[in-house]
Amino acid sequence: MNEIDRSLYFDDFLVGQKFVTKARTITETDIVNFAGLSWDHNQLHTDAIYAASTPFGRRIAHGLLGVIVHAGLSYELTEKSILALLEMTWQFKAPIYIGDTIHVEQRVKDMQAGSNGDRGVLTFEKKLINQKNEVVQTGTTTILLARRDKTTED
Repeated sequence: MNEIDRSLYFDDFLVGQKFVTKARTITETDIVNFAGLSWDHNQLHTDAIYAASTPFGRRIAHGLLGVIVHAGLSYELTEKSILALLEMTWQFKAPIYIGDTIHVEQRVKDMQAGSNGDRGVLTFEKKLINQKNEVVQTGTTTILLARRDKTTED
């Protein structure tokens, strides 16, 4: 796996290349803040007594909170070169609990250079993984990236 550099551009990637992000622990504060921001106050996320009576046995993070944290962790890879998020498909495989530490493993699935030579489209396959090495979410993201070498060859 390659160590992440904060300045990777379209030209720096190869199909099949793999990257692993830093890890981040999900806190109760994250869940409370996300509930307030999103107006999603579902009892699975906000009521410990209710959540204890569910198959999860305790409160879980919002699924979309996992998506958002994944985006922040992944952003570091293309921090200086990303132009747009174009598409995303996502699956929710397992719950994320308060105290889980998650990271993203991502592999370059596809690359298409732009016709004018200053950008390209990159698709990643991604796994959001917890501290037990369990995949909690998976998906693909397609992004528009600037090129470091602005040529029209391709």
